[in-house]
Amino acid sequence: MNAPDTNPEQAAPGADSLEAQLKAVTAERDQNRENWLRSVADFENYRKRSQKEAETEQQYRVLPFARDLLPVLDNLQRTLQAAKGSRDLDQLLQGVQMVAQQFEDILGRNHVKPIEAVGQPFDPNLHEAIQQAPSAEHPAMTVLHDVERGYRLHDRVVRPTKVIVSTKPS
Repeated sequence: MNAPDTNPEQAAPGADSLEAQLKAVTAERDQNRENWLRSVADFENYRKRSQKEAETEQQYRVLPFARDLLPVLDNLQRTLQAAKGSRDLDQLLQGVQMVAQQFEDILGRNHVKPIEAVGQPFDPNLHEAIQQAPSAEHPAMTVLHDVERGYRLHDRVVRPTKVIVSTKPS
């Protein structure tokens, strides 16, 4: 038996072609792996950046609301200063009413709306009954008075309205 010929010059035809194909496929594999690693790193950087942006957004989300409230606080402090130097109760009352209206305007701009209760049927989703009172003018379970106004943000109740509810007279 003869030993196989190991001389590359006498290799089978197409061997150069196979070796070139192998080098090309290996280079393509290496390039694909490098692209994949780069993509994984890019995605990880994106994830970290998104998380940091979300944390920053969370941390400063009330900033516009705080900016809206600061002028109201300034006006309330001015009203208190004016009240110290004056004994005019009507002016003090007018100043406090203006500040209260500013609060309501700011809440409205931020989609916080009061829950209308008086004269409405009692709704446990919107109202918290703290007392009952007999009434001949209203059907039972009708809100007679609101003791503490409730508010909702869009469709969610921020705070229910504390109410006095009618009952049938004895």
